[in-house]
Parts: sequence; structure tokens; C-alpha cells
Amino acid sequence: MDLVILPQHWSALLCSIIILGTLIIAVAKKWMITYALIVANIIIFVITLIYYNQLVGMLDISQGKIAFGYAGLGFRPIYLEPEYSPQVYTLFTSMFIHGGLAHIFGNMMVLFFVGIPFEQRIGWKKFLVIYMVAGMCGALVHSLFNLEMPYNYITLIGASGAIFGIMGAFAFSYPNDEVIMPIPLGIIMVLRRIKVIYAVALFAILETVIVFIDVPDGTAHYAHLGGIIGGIILAAILLKGRKTHTKSGQTIFHDSYRPQITDKMDLSKLDPLATTHELQEMLLRIKNEDVPQVRDIWLEHFIEKAVCPKCGDKLFRMDNKIWCERCGFKTKI
Repeated sequence: MDLVILPQHWSALLCSIIILGTLIIAVAKKWMITYALIVANIIIFVITLIYYNQLVGMLDISQGKIAFGYAGLGFRPIYLEPEYSPQVYTLFTSMFIHGGLAHIFGNMMVLFFVGIPFEQRIGWKKFLVIYMVAGMCGALVHSLFNLEMPYNYITLIGASGAIFGIMGAFAFSYPNDEVIMPIPLGIIMVLRRIKVIYAVALFAILETVIVFIDVPDGTAHYAHLGGIIGGIILAAILLKGRKTHTKSGQTIFHDSYRPQITDKMDLSKLDPLATTHELQEMLLRIKNEDVPQVRDIWLEHFIEKAVCPKCGDKLFRMDNKIWCERCGFKTKI
């Protein structure tokens, strides 16, 4: 049996360097891996807009025969066959390729809101292992149900399996934790706090129903289920000995780069600015949010909606300082 090594376009090599380089820099600089993953995905998405066929992988279908062009970075079930095994690395690279703006926007939004608090709880090393391995598990489960032609030639791309894996691991390890999740309401997205276990159960049930009734929407739902299952199994293995303790009012997680610190803010200074029911609800979210990055997003949104209590003009914020340029009103939280 001869091994088949498919050619690669130079853009695929560039993207591979970006993936590894971003992760290495994040580890060296002690940045959150979640941020590195989001940055790498966005950069590669921009490159994909230019070299889509070369990165997703081209197929020449003519006269009933299928011929490969560039291998691309997307994964195909046929790559699990011994003959095409040199392309098995796409199990990893396919997690960084997305097919459209809605595809990457939805994935990165969920990764931001779920990935940050989970990484803060378990540390970057175990987070990265769960993300990568669960993503590969999702691709493998998808492949088990698509081993026959022509389905084994269809390219699998996207970070969904890995993200579902993070959700499954989070729900298994910290089921009662609450996270901000984007909930679609018609044509808009609304951010809502929800327990991790409820969010994952909702997604898992939805994916199971879609698989059961075989909805032809072009989405790899088996990869989503495989990711959730993989994440739960990995969490059971890697996080069974997880520990947390409280010191000086801060929750310390046993292997994170840094504790999940609650910044010293006097949020009661915002009470006079919450003049509407919407602002009051938003301020309550800010006060109850324990993830600094998410709280800061809500705080920015609050300042955009609030007005100066003296003159009713627009407010500005820099770090913990809030001011009005028109009348000189200032306060510090």
C-alpha cells in the first residue's frame, strides 16, 4: 500500500505557524489560552476569506470520480484510512478553520463566555488538553457515521466540537456555576446568566433531537455530541482532584496562572446612575458577576446607557473613573 501525501498551499503552512506561534506566545507571556485561541481563529478566518479553496481543501468531481487538489486544513473521514493517514494532522488544524462570518462569530462568542471562567478554574494546561482532545473526539465521532462515500470526502471544519467539549467538562466539574450565555431572541442576541449544567443540557438535548430526526442542515451534529462526551470523560479523568480555597476574600484555583480576583471597586457609586429599570437590572448583573472580563463588558454597556446625573449628558469611563465632559461631574468606583 502506498501512502498518499496530498499537496498543501503555502497559506496552509502560514496558518499552521500562526496557530502554534499564538499558543507558544500565550504560554510564554502567561496570557489566557482562551484569548490566544480566539485571536488565532480570527486571524486564520481572515486568511481563509482569501484562500478558501486552498485551506478548506479542493475536490475535483468529474465523470463520477473524485480527485483531490490541495489537502487543506479541514479534516475528512477518509483521512483515517491507512492510505491517507499522512493527512491525519487535520484533526487538529480543522478546529481553526471556519466557513463564514456567522460560523466563527457564534463559536468565538461561546468560547469567550464559557472558556474564560472555565480556564480560570482549572488552569491553562488542562484547559488546552480538554479543548484539543475533545475537538478531535468530536471529529472522530462524526467520522464513525460518515465512513461511506461520498460522505467520507466531505470536509469537517470549525471549533464547535472543541467548544462543546469545554462546555461538557465545565458542566461535569462545576455544574452549579453560572456563566453568561448568548441567547438568540429573533434577530438579536441577549446575554443571560444561566447555570452551566442547564446550558449544556439544553444544547445536548437539542443536538440529540436534531441527530435523531436527521435534519439536513449541513452541520456536523455528531461532532458536537462527540465533543460533549469527550469533554465529560476528560474532566472525570483530569479534574477529579480539583481543589479550591478562599484566601482574603479571593477564590484561588489550584493550578491557574492567577487567582480570580475581585477588583476593588465601590460599585455602590453607580447606584445614582441607575435611573431606569434597564439600568438597575444591568447594575445588578455587574454587582453579581464574578468573572472580571465579563463584568467589565457589562460595565461598559452600563456607562453607554447611563447619563450624567447633573446635566443629562453622555458619560465617559477610564478604568475606575467616570466623568462628564460637559459639566465636569466626576466619580470613582
